[in-house]
Amino acid sequence: MAPFEPQNPNYDAEVRYRFAQQPYNLSIGAKITDVTPGRVEVVVPTRPDLVQHNGFFHGGLIAGLADIAGGFAGWSLVEADQGMLTIEYKLNIVAPGLGDQLRAVGEVVSRGRSIIVTRIDIFGMRNEKPVLCTTALQTLKVMKLPPELLHEND
Repeated sequence: MAPFEPQNPNYDAEVRYRFAQQPYNLSIGAKITDVTPGRVEVVVPTRPDLVQHNGFFHGGLIAGLADIAGGFAGWSLVEADQGMLTIEYKLNIVAPGLGDQLRAVGEVVSRGRSIIVTRIDIFGMRNEKPVLCTTALQTLKVMKLPPELLHEND
């Protein structure tokens, strides 16, 4: 896949700033571990309140993590005065989410003027090896941020 060019030269700082502003991301203990143009990695450590009765990560958490990783992969490519909203995603859980953390890799597969499509793979761990537990496709709508949400207003 050809590399994408970010429209904001400060894309890394902007992605991390926007990520830290979202209470849900913080409430699940999510952390960004890598940002490159069109690609973001996010990890969530295991906690008792994030797993089901059988010890697997909860499907709702997995879906939320996919939305986060894909959304911020898209955000790494937009202009400083733009943001986005998820307008659709499809998720396939292909194995239980196990291990001490989930690692989500969001990658842009298509960047249009107003629509971005991402692919997200989420990995758990089994026998100290990463195991794909989820794959997803997401569609994002690029939009201008209202003035009160622009970064320079903080």
